[in-house]
Amino acid sequence: MAHKSGFVNIIGNPNVGKSSLMNAMVGEKLCIVTAKAQTTRHRIMGIVNGEDWQIVYSDTPGILKPVYRLQENMMRSVDAAIGDADVILYVTDTVEKPDKNTEYVEKLPSLACPVIIVINKIDLSSQEKVRSLMAWWQEKVPAAHIIPASAREHFNIDSILAAVVERLPLSPPWYDKDTFTDRNLRFFASEIIREKILENYNDEIPYSCQVEVESFREGEERYDISAIIYVMRDSQKGILIGKGGSALKRTGTAARIEMEDFFQKKVFLQLLVKVDPDWRESRRELRKFGYED
Repeated sequence: MAHKSGFVNIIGNPNVGKSSLMNAMVGEKLCIVTAKAQTTRHRIMGIVNGEDWQIVYSDTPGILKPVYRLQENMMRSVDAAIGDADVILYVTDTVEKPDKNTEYVEKLPSLACPVIIVINKIDLSSQEKVRSLMAWWQEKVPAAHIIPASAREHFNIDSILAAVVERLPLSPPWYDKDTFTDRNLRFFASEIIREKILENYNDEIPYSCQVEVESFREGEERYDISAIIYVMRDSQKGILIGKGGSALKRTGTAARIEMEDFFQKKVFLQLLVKVDPDWRESRRELRKFGYED
């Protein structure tokens, strides 16, 4: 039986549900999900296998106009995902204006690979509006396959899977069939901490933070994890820690509980906060955090 395999890269604007869709497709929470824009910073792969196919999904940061070097790196990863895809999953939703960031919409008809456009969050809309959006997208990208869906309600996930498998190129699997992601446990620990920062703090705090797992010791009974949260100013450090350390303790507890569920192990978590004013602009610092080659 011929085997199909390919890289299916998920792109779209912030907050349309790319990460939620990726998690639904993979069946694991590989990508952190919050209501805030720019939740995803790294390109994350999730691998799904069938008997005669393998899909290597890739979640990417939301499309934006860069303001600082970190965002420039995020957009480079989006452009790279467009360039190396076997299939593009362009995710939009029923909330955003469909012509947002038109320069990327205008790229879709000229791509050499198949394009599937997923209109997410149809549970928040009417049938009439969904039909209108489908017609708009079909006119803009005539060769694309349009699928209305709800990642939150797991509606039409099977239809997306079938459309992806149909468009995969003939190829042996790129990864061992028991592999489900390209990321290690340290990465997921840091992302879980960052998710809890996004959930527990407002304004600029989440966007000024970077998490580095300093040590990750795997014991038989538990994982011992020590992480540093970098912020850009002393005032941000004070907000992050809170009075008597209360805010940081709350964030650490939420992260530990999430990690124990994800790792299926007990976790001892230690968090420290340090000030690094230039981490979003420094090429050296961004390289240390995995944003630059």
